[in-house]
Amino acid sequence: MPAEFKMIAALLGDLDNSDGQGKVYFREDSSPDVLARATEHIRQAFPRDDDVDPTSTFIVTWENMAARGTTGRGDVLDRKRNTFQLVVASMESASYAILLYPRDGLQYLSTSIGGANKPLEAGFNQGMVQGWFYASQGTYYRTTTDEETSIRELTEYETNSGRHGVWVYEIGTTPVFIAITPGMTAKLFTEENVTKPAVTSSPQQPGYAETETQEGQPRYPDPFEPRYPDPDSTQQRYTPVQPVPPRSQPQNPQIVVVDEDLDVDVFAYNLETCANNRQKCSAFADCRDYTNGYCCHCRPGYYGNGKDCVAEGKPQRMNGKVNGRVFVGNSPSPVEFSNNDLHSYVVANDGRAYVAISSIPDSLGPSLQPLSSLGGIIGWAFALEQPGFQNGFSLIGGEFFRQAEVTFQPGNERLTIKQQFKGIDEHDHLVVSSELDGRVPDVPRGASVHIEPYKEIYQYSSNLISSSSNREYTVSLPDGGVQTRSYQWRQTISFQSCVHNEATRAVPPTQQLSVDQIFVMYDAGNQLIRFAMSNRIGSIHSGPPEQNPCFTGRHGCDNNAVCRPGEGLQFSCECTAGFTGDGRSCYDIDECRETPQVCGANAVCSNQPGTFRCQCASGFVFASDGRTCVAESRPVDHCQRGSHDCDAPDRARCSYVGGSAYVCSCLPGFLGDGRVCQDVDECRQDRCHRDAICSNTQGSFVCQCQPGFHGNGFQCSPTTTERQQTQCERHRASAQAASASSSNTGLFSFFRPRPAVGQYVPQCDERGSYEPTQCHGSIGQCWCVDAAGQEIPNTRTGPGSRPLCIEQTVTPPPVGPTPRPDISPAPPGTHLLFAQSGKIELVPLQGDGMKKDEAKALLHIPDRVVIGVAYDCVEKMVYWTDITGPAISKASLNGGDTIPVITTEVESPEGIAIDHVARLMFWTDSMRDTVEVAKLDGSQRRVLFDSDLVNPRPITTNPAYGRIYWADWNRDGPKIEMSNMDGTDRTVLVKDDLTLPNGLTYDPDNQQLCWADAGTRKVECMDPHRRLRRTVAEGVQYPFALVSHGRNLYYTDWRREAVVAVDRFSEKETDEFLPQKRSRLYGVTMTPAQCPQAYNYCSNNGGCSHLCLPRLGGFTCRCPDNSTAAAAAAAAAGRCEETNQ
Repeated sequence: MPAEFKMIAALLGDLDNSDGQGKVYFREDSSPDVLARATEHIRQAFPRDDDVDPTSTFIVTWENMAARGTTGRGDVLDRKRNTFQLVVASMESASYAILLYPRDGLQYLSTSIGGANKPLEAGFNQGMVQGWFYASQGTYYRTTTDEETSIRELTEYETNSGRHGVWVYEIGTTPVFIAITPGMTAKLFTEENVTKPAVTSSPQQPGYAETETQEGQPRYPDPFEPRYPDPDSTQQRYTPVQPVPPRSQPQNPQIVVVDEDLDVDVFAYNLETCANNRQKCSAFADCRDYTNGYCCHCRPGYYGNGKDCVAEGKPQRMNGKVNGRVFVGNSPSPVEFSNNDLHSYVVANDGRAYVAISSIPDSLGPSLQPLSSLGGIIGWAFALEQPGFQNGFSLIGGEFFRQAEVTFQPGNERLTIKQQFKGIDEHDHLVVSSELDGRVPDVPRGASVHIEPYKEIYQYSSNLISSSSNREYTVSLPDGGVQTRSYQWRQTISFQSCVHNEATRAVPPTQQLSVDQIFVMYDAGNQLIRFAMSNRIGSIHSGPPEQNPCFTGRHGCDNNAVCRPGEGLQFSCECTAGFTGDGRSCYDIDECRETPQVCGANAVCSNQPGTFRCQCASGFVFASDGRTCVAESRPVDHCQRGSHDCDAPDRARCSYVGGSAYVCSCLPGFLGDGRVCQDVDECRQDRCHRDAICSNTQGSFVCQCQPGFHGNGFQCSPTTTERQQTQCERHRASAQAASASSSNTGLFSFFRPRPAVGQYVPQCDERGSYEPTQCHGSIGQCWCVDAAGQEIPNTRTGPGSRPLCIEQTVTPPPVGPTPRPDISPAPPGTHLLFAQSGKIELVPLQGDGMKKDEAKALLHIPDRVVIGVAYDCVEKMVYWTDITGPAISKASLNGGDTIPVITTEVESPEGIAIDHVARLMFWTDSMRDTVEVAKLDGSQRRVLFDSDLVNPRPITTNPAYGRIYWADWNRDGPKIEMSNMDGTDRTVLVKDDLTLPNGLTYDPDNQQLCWADAGTRKVECMDPHRRLRRTVAEGVQYPFALVSHGRNLYYTDWRREAVVAVDRFSEKETDEFLPQKRSRLYGVTMTPAQCPQAYNYCSNNGGCSHLCLPRLGGFTCRCPDNSTAAAAAAAAAGRCEETNQ
């Protein structure tokens, strides 16, 4: 918009209803109840208009409309739908447009148009106007702007009608189009000052009438529903507008004549039954029909309001953002918040809550310490319940609005806290957005705050909860002084409940929240404000406290268990749903593995802690029940059907790109347009050695040394009847001769002094290469050497121990033709990749099991020793380090040649890790003793750490938290460290009971950091947040690298020359893969079919000029090191700016 034709746009964007869930309904309606409702809306918007008497209305309803391109993806956008209405009320002298939007906000605010993300629009368009000589574009009256904020404000209270989400415009009062007058009322109408129009059909109840909690649908919980009801079944009905065929051309709107005899159900109040709304309930709830509607009820073992249900006893997490501005003391300038991270964790079976807010500057942080209840609302939501009482989540679920007013004494400073709780997301986390506005008294830097235990009375009524209290706190000043202060706290919590269920258990009108063990702290170094408290909900009346451990929280049950009280002090621990064990120790149940058909046909199951997630397979989408996967109604995928005109599959690839479109491309080794592909004769490109014979094949070639020469075809050497001695063999012979000479017993040997220690004799392998580990038996020392026999610094050990040395030479080339050095395309799905000398192999995975019979070589790299392997799931690229180059390289998993990434200023690159969100690569160099970072193309390179490192090897990333983890197997002090990706907050996580920590991996689903130690012969895991450490496997042989997938940990083992799978929950080895070619295995990684969901602030480079490096709660803009002329020139020109965000 603007367009060539006339239109009223209630919400304009690239919307989609082709999946069968979205519907468009329209009708003309002159029934008394609809006319009365329209009259009421118009009079509210135009209170000075006395002659408002519409004679007819035209109603259009868009229901469950998706953004085009998001259906069937299985992610959050797939479940976001918008529902809205347009009503045109006509009178003799004028017409009015009434636009209605959902109270809880639109689920998405923009759509993709032409490859760019553009906000939705609303407004009125005149179209083309014919002038005397030519037509020109008429007036476009737009009610929104190019900012998404204006779209969000369509659902706010401050509308031009005074009604939440209702906008009214007077149109058509003159022949001039521009006579469009918006409503003039900004006052919010409440239930007391509005007279409801009479409605003959059953009114839709607030909250449940339009709610789609599980699928992310909008709802209309206005107490006086703005939705226009449909006529009785005896009146004429209208058919839904069908989607435009995908390949048809855009057309101007036209009148659709509908047969009045059609009896098609339209979106109406009488559809509010479980049959049509079961998907709106939680996956752990049952739907129950009542006389006037339906309600959702959590199943046994779960609690909540039916729309949101969580397992009893399961720990709960809350994530969100904090915005707003706060003045401190008498400061004239506020401290502003912009999407600061808020994280909370609750141990539900003892009521202990932990809250942290990031990026709080030290000018404000100390002064926020008294506000423990800023995050304490989650303590009330999941408080430990006393007999006969219920916490907040049990009563109202996870969707509610909380507003608190704080008045501090004696300065009378005031602060307003608004928090919108948005329910449980797809990760089972409670989502909240918070806003702070006002002033707080100053608490000096370095001061600590102590809050005494307190009690707060909550008063419950229909859809509203309120509480108030006076609280005292003590400020301990840095100079030793102590101040006692107080503030008054008042809050209201509004929500929507299901009113249909008359048998709902009566809620006590008052309950008391008891809060103790309160801990508050401002961490200036990390700019974090932390709160912790224990919460219990119970009676307001004094009496003997409950002594049963289930009600005191002192029971010792596992965090993932529920405590069941018995007689007296007796109790039992029972693992919560989705976990198994004795209650004292609980382990996750892999529903996908134990019940393979749990998701049904055409669906893929993904295990998650305590639960599982079903995603429709490619080409399928969820049906209206939200559970069954049905074939997606979309244009033909010619690639899958085989109806394309690409060349033969052994020469070309067909790639589906949406709609009915596809792209043909030639496979590596062929040239053409994809429809006709011709073989490339690589032999004309001199790819083989000059003393080799090149044989061209279809799409490839082979090299073979000529008679009289030996090698792999890429390198050929003359064949001799007697093999020449290698450098190691000559070195060994020389040392042995010197040793023999010194031990002669000739005439003069008596006068020759004997050496103090024996002569060092190098050890060579069967190929004549230096053994990677060299030892001098006389002095009891061992060390690592490179391919030339030179000692690698910092690897020498004392008597009784041997260093962990990497073999610096490659395995001899095979006899006969050698495969070309590039990637063979991998089949779709999830795979395990591991490195052997000179190649990378692939093992497909099915669930957690290895499909060993389908293993194959993915990449041949002659004369290279590959150490570390990593995978970028976005571009589907494999990255690896090799120490013979030395270099870091990459290649596409879909096939193609290798691409060098880092080739200079690198000595021994070993560990490598990818942040697929920020598009960064991290690696360790054991010779340079560095941890470094660069963009994925190798540019913007920067050294993060070059001190306190001796033998750094494995490294892994946590993109969601902006963290990196690495291990240093320094013999004198092995350790595992952690830091933010920008190099700040460097911390030693583990230093005790470590010897040779080789492998390292991070599991984001369970938030576990796991490592394999070749010295202790253990595989262990740790929660890096709570520092809880446990052993997964003992007695392993010689692990080198480690990766996590599902419930398994996979590690490569040098002694077993195998890939080993360990179930980290049962702590047992479950599988082993032995490659056909037996030799040492090095790095290992996963290639997931889809990228794990994660977000950090550098997803679009954060607005930085060069490097954007994430950290917990923010990001840092950094310049590359001036190690190259280009980098130095850019820095000198001042084009790089470093900032902290």
